[in-house]
Amino acid sequence: MMNKKIEKLLNDQIEKEYSSSQLYLSMASWSENQGFNGTASFLYAHSDEEREHMLKLVKFINERGGEAIIPAIYKPDVSFDSMELIFKALLEHEVKVTESINNIVGACLEEKDYTTHNFMQWYVSEQLEEEALARNILDKLKLIGNDKGGLYLFDRDMQSSSGADAETA
Repeated sequence: MMNKKIEKLLNDQIEKEYSSSQLYLSMASWSENQGFNGTASFLYAHSDEEREHMLKLVKFINERGGEAIIPAIYKPDVSFDSMELIFKALLEHEVKVTESINNIVGACLEEKDYTTHNFMQWYVSEQLEEEALARNILDKLKLIGNDKGGLYLFDRDMQSSSGADAETA
């Protein structure tokens, strides 16, 4: 039987991962409408990845005898002022997710739920990567500033890093 405190924390994390997916989907749509197809591809892929993180939690809770709760649809912002602000928001969001995951890991140790603690280590590693990626992207955007040529090249680089074909570049 799953520890109820841990189950609640994991269900809260499901909502956070789902909100991340929705936020990145909104950012992708905005980017696409601004002509940043490479960035849009990157963010669409990132949105899908966050949904996979959510599904992984849903399946884990259910397999452990708990009950995963599917959250209501979250409506994120749909308009952004700049590419830099998108990635600042993305980093801030990932930092909050990391904090939440760290809280779950701490609770697992307090409750002596070593199975969930072990499961959560994947999320700990993933968050290190997510934050580092967001910081790297922000560093590039700060270097570019408002240079349109730089933003064009940045967008092409994002297309490559999304894993998508360069068909829209």
